[in-house]
Amino acid sequence: MASRALTYSSYLHLDELLACQVPVSEGPEHDELLFIVVHQVYELWFKALLHEFAHLQENLEAGDAAAAGAAAKRILTILKTVVAQIDVLETMTPLGFGSFRGRLESASGFQSAQFRQLEAVLGRRDPSMLEPYAEGSPERTAIAEAMQRRSVFDSLLRYLAAAGHALPAGALDRDVTQPITPDPAVQEALVAIYRADPAAGGVCERLVDIDEGIQEWRYRHVKMVERTIGARPGTGGSAGAEYLRSTLFRPAFPDLWEIRSRL
Repeated sequence: MASRALTYSSYLHLDELLACQVPVSEGPEHDELLFIVVHQVYELWFKALLHEFAHLQENLEAGDAAAAGAAAKRILTILKTVVAQIDVLETMTPLGFGSFRGRLESASGFQSAQFRQLEAVLGRRDPSMLEPYAEGSPERTAIAEAMQRRSVFDSLLRYLAAAGHALPAGALDRDVTQPITPDPAVQEALVAIYRADPAAGGVCERLVDIDEGIQEWRYRHVKMVERTIGARPGTGGSAGAEYLRSTLFRPAFPDLWEIRSRL
């Protein structure tokens, strides 16, 4: 039997996709559909970002600066789109959100397993990230595995070493299950690389762009939460804006920021 011709709708599974927006409020409340759509789109972008970060690391470790640069550019462009989505959420007033917020029960954005994976890819190593997820669950397994793999910065150091640059002993074989902390010896090596090899320095700068993009998203997210719920706790018992503020100005790649005043 001949198979059905592929169509726009079947290729994108639109019937399934458009059936996923299911408000829980009575009526339902007008703003709830927007809230659901924006957060579902966030999860799609998080999926794309995880895909692109894996591609970035693969090309860094293969020594392909051009492909790594292209991956970094795509990641940064996606991050700008993610930040822009906050403008859409901010069209929802506190009263609009409050009209259905109570029905969200324990649901919270803090439970986004994909975002926790992104943090792990960027170098976060915090066992508490696993706590919201049941033992043996796919979400917990994926986050735990991400914390066992090399971070983006570890892949950058491998790229620099393969390009012939001297790096301090231990930088390449460090325990990648531990968080990245500022390392004066690594910073000395980076300063030398920036001065001697503009191409390698340019690859480093693409990671600075990404780090800044992540920090921009965190800042805009904090302000959106503050203007929507103020100082109240977040849904699901989360700390809301108070916790989000604590994540600000924590770079993923601290050594690349520490050298700014020495270049």
